[in-house]
Amino acid sequence: MSDPLPSLISLTLVLFLVLLNGFFVSAEIALVKVKSSRIDALAEEGHRNARYAQKILRNLDGYVSACQFGITLVSIGLGWIGERTISSLISPWFTGIGWSETAIHAVSLVIAFVLISIMHIVFGALAPKTVAVRKAERIALLSSAPLSVFYKIMFPFIWFVNGFSNTILRLFRMQPVVERNVHTEEELRDMMKESSEIGLIDNTEMTLVDNIFEFSDTTAREIMIPRTEMICLYNNLPMEENMKIASEGMRTRYPVCDEDKDHIIGFIHIKDLMRGHIRDQLSLIRPILAVPESIKISELLRRMQRSKTQIAILIDEYGGTSGLVTLEDIMEEIVGEIQDEFDEERPGIELVGEDEYSIDGLMLIEEINEQFGLDMETEDYDTIGGWLSSRLEVLHPHKGQFVMYGDYSFMIEETENKRISRIRLARQQQELLQEEAGA
Repeated sequence: MSDPLPSLISLTLVLFLVLLNGFFVSAEIALVKVKSSRIDALAEEGHRNARYAQKILRNLDGYVSACQFGITLVSIGLGWIGERTISSLISPWFTGIGWSETAIHAVSLVIAFVLISIMHIVFGALAPKTVAVRKAERIALLSSAPLSVFYKIMFPFIWFVNGFSNTILRLFRMQPVVERNVHTEEELRDMMKESSEIGLIDNTEMTLVDNIFEFSDTTAREIMIPRTEMICLYNNLPMEENMKIASEGMRTRYPVCDEDKDHIIGFIHIKDLMRGHIRDQLSLIRPILAVPESIKISELLRRMQRSKTQIAILIDEYGGTSGLVTLEDIMEEIVGEIQDEFDEERPGIELVGEDEYSIDGLMLIEEINEQFGLDMETEDYDTIGGWLSSRLEVLHPHKGQFVMYGDYSFMIEETENKRISRIRLARQQQELLQEEAGA
């Protein structure tokens, strides 16, 4: 087989094409992954290559097409020159073994194809891609100037190919894909998790971001203070009685009922109530926001901001009062539990022994499932106390009653007005639990 180019020049050209392919691959990955804010900052500082990169990021779709066009041209050239070059270098090794020229040519082509493929994949694709992912900013800056020159030279061809491919897509009623550095919620969660694992962000920041993602999916019903836990003032009670209720409740705002909790006419701020010179109780009542219990807390927050209020009453599907939500309840969904100097509440989940926990009966079943890896149904009941009551099938639950679910036992620890207020959850055998309940 004769090669029009000397072997050394041909081999050098093959290596150059492999490296050129790596350039286009790494440039594409780096430009997609690099932070535009960082490039803008470097450009403002006068970094020359950053200005090139800044222009590229403003037309990212066009430059990604340029990279793809370059990769295609290089691959064609590598296939055309590479196999001939490598095959011509390998063929002399088989001349002395008695094979026919056709057999030698066939074997040489196969070996050449394998070697070129390995070089192309490893040095022209995988290695550059890995470097670009890890050093996106540096690669983007280094590649921006030569890529800009290539784009200007090849612009007519890139424009024609892009226009032709987009026309074909539109014939099939498909929209062309525009390259943008965007990520889905799941991808962002994965990136945050990886950053947390290697120490780039701490657990507090990870929790905040995770809570923000959950924020838009949470309903007011899930975070409300239930109707039975609401501390209310009553319009038909004397001022002194309501002041006594307020002083014992340690709250800032109190719903005001006309007859019962299904007839809430507004709320009173504790500051107004404690002003001794005002004796007209009705004049202290402010309008209260009423919303359906199914409303998302993100929407409820917007309504509170528009209404300039920090408390809202939740209405169930039958028009009755389901509970109430305060601005503090909503904020706690992002930043976690907020306790002031008057809060003496026990934590929702309290470790009391080895594999043994004391749980607030008002905790959501979803939270228990997530914490302990369970799969309790959440269709009929929201809270763990409600779930346990339904499993016990008793009208008056009392301390010591229990049910088993999977490897865990759920025992009533405390009750309050026929409601299960505290539950003892333990991973133990049913026989041991029966002995404890009968003691």
